[in-house]
Amino acid sequence: MGFERVCARSEVPEDGALRVELPDVDIAVVDFEGELFAIEDVCSHAEVPLSEGEVEEFDGAPTIECALHGSCFDLRTGQPTNLPATEPVPVYPVRVEGDDVLVDVDAPLAVASN
Repeated sequence: MGFERVCARSEVPEDGALRVELPDVDIAVVDFEGELFAIEDVCSHAEVPLSEGEVEEFDGAPTIECALHGSCFDLRTGQPTNLPATEPVPVYPVRVEGDDVLVDVDAPLAVASN
């Protein structure tokens, strides 16, 4: 299916996340210092929406923190950067065209190994 519009750029809070419910997956569109990322909106440890967590830098990486137990996930790779989460979550390619945010949920980016 390729890239599809998921929201307006103006809807994504600065250094924050917007939950977007799609037919096959819920994603969080995340702004980190003006750059947009898309990550599956569920913590791999406790199945809590990541979009409810804080967006921050962790050991030099742009991350989103699970609001329940504090695990952070690298927005570029989906890898957890700290415990208790040990499994990555999918991340997706993002494009911005004007005020439209497009995400390709059919083509998750390769998850880097630790």
